[in-house]
Amino acid sequence: MELTSAPLHKGQLPWRGLLLAASLLTYWNSPATAQVTVEAVPPLVAEGANVLLQVHKLLEDLQVFYWYKGDSGDESNEIARFIISTNMNTTGPAYSGRERIYRNGSLLLQNVTEKDAGTYMLRMIKINYDSPTTSVQVHVHQLLPKPNIISNNSNPMEGEDSVALMCEPKTQNTTYLWRINGQSLSEDGKRELSDDNRTLTLLTVVRNDTGPYVCETRNPVSTSRSDPFTLNITYGPDDPIISPSNTHFQSRTNLSLSCHAASNPPAQYSWSVNGVLQASSQELFIPNITTNNSGSYTCLVYNSVTGLNRTTVKIITVLEPVTLPVIQVTNTTVKELDPVMLTCISNDTGVSIRWLFNGQNLGLTDRMKLSQDNRTLSIDPVRREDSGEYLCEVSNPVSSKKSDPIQLDIIRELTSAISQSINPQPPTTIWAPLTTLLISPPPWLTVHRGHSSGVRSPAR
Repeated sequence: MELTSAPLHKGQLPWRGLLLAASLLTYWNSPATAQVTVEAVPPLVAEGANVLLQVHKLLEDLQVFYWYKGDSGDESNEIARFIISTNMNTTGPAYSGRERIYRNGSLLLQNVTEKDAGTYMLRMIKINYDSPTTSVQVHVHQLLPKPNIISNNSNPMEGEDSVALMCEPKTQNTTYLWRINGQSLSEDGKRELSDDNRTLTLLTVVRNDTGPYVCETRNPVSTSRSDPFTLNITYGPDDPIISPSNTHFQSRTNLSLSCHAASNPPAQYSWSVNGVLQASSQELFIPNITTNNSGSYTCLVYNSVTGLNRTTVKIITVLEPVTLPVIQVTNTTVKELDPVMLTCISNDTGVSIRWLFNGQNLGLTDRMKLSQDNRTLSIDPVRREDSGEYLCEVSNPVSSKKSDPIQLDIIRELTSAISQSINPQPPTTIWAPLTTLLISPPPWLTVHRGHSSGVRSPAR
């Protein structure tokens, strides 16, 4: 119902008389007054919203009730009154045009502002002119605007500067929170917060402090977040890294090197070879290199903002590919227990040599020895298990080649029987007892039964 003025009914006391009569009466609250309560709905209201001052258990024996802004019943504070008998209402000096009063005693405040916050008092005039009162508090809060972050240093330098981030605007009854990469921020040895948390100070920034940062504001009726804010922290350059990591390259190929260094803003690059400037770029390309391209390659990086520079030097060696080696051996068929020597012949210098046996790396035994440069393999004495396929491999850091294999055969010592058949010897005379040579007794040997045996000498 809109607030409108209403004429008094006939026989009803004039308003001023009614107020005077009420003021002359002794003021007291009856036990029933405690049953009348007023509730603000909602209890916390945002600016621009509505709040209902809802009355519970309004007394039935009323003539009129009033609403006042404040905690006193001064006429100047009157918002509106409602006359029960005529079902009419009228406004007072404190009426703003945004209030509505209802017969059940409730008062609606529309489109509230912070000025509407405070105490509201309900005064009731009973038929017996008793005038109990009750009051309620209205809490109005701003709808928080979207905050934004400002910095006192737009280009802080790593390891040199500190940075203060401020959350704007400053509002009353507001809680400020900070987040980085979605995680809550709190004070530690690297960060400090002001008493109201509105200012975040980063002590001696490093590159990981870049962000993004978000400021969040809260009050009882709203929450708002800023857009992400990223710091532009200048740093570097760090020591440059040259790619690839190889230091040896094969001749007649293309040499392509790249240099990288962490830096903000990005670093400027230059290359020199053996002290001579070659290029002002991040990449260095030399086609069809020869051994003359061996030397010292230097990458220099420079940051124009920090004023710092760094260098990295790589020593590069260009090598020719190795040639095919061969194995030299006096004889590939060797008697067991004799010595044998195999030599890997290569025209290349500065190469590594390894030996293979039957396709696998040769495992040295206590009968095998390698020369200091691995070129000569000695086996003394050889055994049957040393028979097999031998080859050598020569290599340098850019190439390798294997020799053709040789087959080493180990033969056994000839047996004595085979040796005699090849080289006959005179027969050996074998002596044995006489009895072992006689098969039957000769005629001149007589044996008498029952008598001792005897030998008769033959006739001469």
